[in-house]
Amino acid sequence: MPKAYWIARVTVTDPERYSLYATEATKVFATYNAKVLARGGDFNAVEGNARPRNVIIEFDSMEAALDCYRSPAYARARQHRKGAGVAEIVLVEGA
Repeated sequence: MPKAYWIARVTVTDPERYSLYATEATKVFATYNAKVLARGGDFNAVEGNARPRNVIIEFDSMEAALDCYRSPAYARARQHRKGAGVAEIVLVEGA
């Protein structure tokens, strides 16, 4: 079964509130055996519009990635992100 990747592009507008989201979301990711591959590091925007924060999280499968996103625990964490930034999140199945 191929792995799946959660790819988020974020512009944080309220760092204090966003940090609450990041702390809670990280705990949720751990319960789904997810591995953070990139989180907010340096980047080069070589094409298109970029956002200042980019995150890539690896899951064992698309099912695990979807289960995490749809979980009540992640929904609670996501409440901290409301009003704290603008995010685009996609789940991508690996090759």
